[in-house]
Amino acid sequence: MGIFGFFSKEKKESLDQGLQKSSENIFSRLGKAVVGKSKVDEEILDELEEILITSDVGVDTTIKIIRRIEARVSRDKYVNTAELDLILREEVIGLLEENQSVDLADFDLPADKKPYVIMVVGVNGVGKTTTIGKLAHQFKQAGKSVVLGAADTFRAAAVDQLILWGKRVDVPVISHGMNTDPASVAFDTVKKAVEMNADVVIVDTAGRLHTKVNLMNELTKIKRVMQKFIEDAPHEILLVLDGSTGQNAFLQAKEFTKATDINALAITKLDGTAKGGVVIGISDQFKIPVKYIGVGEKMTDLQVFNRKEFVDSLFKKKK
Repeated sequence: MGIFGFFSKEKKESLDQGLQKSSENIFSRLGKAVVGKSKVDEEILDELEEILITSDVGVDTTIKIIRRIEARVSRDKYVNTAELDLILREEVIGLLEENQSVDLADFDLPADKKPYVIMVVGVNGVGKTTTIGKLAHQFKQAGKSVVLGAADTFRAAAVDQLILWGKRVDVPVISHGMNTDPASVAFDTVKKAVEMNADVVIVDTAGRLHTKVNLMNELTKIKRVMQKFIEDAPHEILLVLDGSTGQNAFLQAKEFTKATDINALAITKLDGTAKGGVVIGISDQFKIPVKYIGVGEKMTDLQVFNRKEFVDSLFKKKK
């Protein structure tokens, strides 16, 4: 029990540190809003609304949160300003729970899906290939065998980078080089994984939104060749978004959800921004589970998303 508690504490400290900029931004402003006030009133809620919107929670999601808090204030008649942060946490956790952001066991995989096939999508620059490398590391640390596929063949750096990650993590990478058919790479990757009875396959795909039609056609072809070996592959289509881009991440999510059936999200680079609220907004607006978050550069700083831990860290008062 002791060793698991130690790692849990390390993970929490990493999360707190990664969300520090976002947390300080929210609470320094919220603290100023409640100075000299004992009761949560309309003025404080207006200020909270502005704070959430400028933290990239998004207008629609912010309105939902404010309405929930207004209902609490109306029901309880009197809400002390000291209680506001607790109420805020409870309502955001409730919203995330409704939006399918369920807490998962660390880097666990369904027992009936072997190999478990993950197709990763996202534009260049969001940390897609790095996220794949970190995922491979975390799965391997959890005792899983992993095969990577370098199917982002339109960018030489993506292929080379994934090969480097494979060497660093010590997992096989299937690559045909640059300017080759991505579907062919995916085919050989899944074939290799089936032959070696691997636990998980992670396939990188092209990071561009040149046109939705071309993107859709390419991803559909990749899925089709995977299904020659595994009928229901890919089991997970993971969209990687850069949390530091704020509202731009919303736009990317909108385009990719039109192009393919995204069923999981990874939101990266949260440590370098005060826009951590984007995680809440994207989960709410797209009803897609946030599965992983990136809160630092270390391989262990890619974490399985836990809504309670996330909200506690995001809305954590600094001592």
